[in-house]
Amino acid sequence: MKRRAHQVHRSAVHLKTAAFITLCAALALTACSSSGGKNEATGESPSVAQSPASPAPADPKETAKQEAITAYGAYWKEMEKLYADPTGKSAHLDQFAASAALKNAEADAKRAHDRGRIYTGSVALTDQTVTKVDVSGKIPNATVSSCLNISKWRRVDAETKKPVPQPGNRLTKYLIVSVVEKYPEGWRVIRDEPQGKSC
Repeated sequence: MKRRAHQVHRSAVHLKTAAFITLCAALALTACSSSGGKNEATGESPSVAQSPASPAPADPKETAKQEAITAYGAYWKEMEKLYADPTGKSAHLDQFAASAALKNAEADAKRAHDRGRIYTGSVALTDQTVTKVDVSGKIPNATVSSCLNISKWRRVDAETKKPVPQPGNRLTKYLIVSVVEKYPEGWRVIRDEPQGKSC
């Protein structure tokens, strides 16, 4: 009789324990679901990863300055090709120049070629500075001031490749001011004006 009573007591204890565990699990589940996403220990919401800040938009004027200087350098590289080729076919100066700059350069190169002259070597540009820029008008434009060094750009006979005498007082490094405009197809040099001043 005592043994049976003991077994009944043990069964009751097991039932209470099981009920207690079930109740605890239910309470824990309720606590988790009702916390509103907050950390129970700190009461704070979990942090959300912040996306990196977007880079600041580029200054249109600074962009125009850099593009104008780059275009002006490319213009002179194409000028080297134009003057070096007696046929004028290897150069595409119209991709870098327009208006008076294009007309004057092509005419001058043709005069040299008609006389049996070509130019070899290279031109160097230094101290390039944009002194004026306008990006708000119908045609964005910039004025570029540079020191043009033509000391290594030599006029030679097209056949013999021998140097042709140059005037003794010729400036080989001089200040040049140019106007560059932005067309739909890109920047173009429209005016190229030597200032007659050494630099």
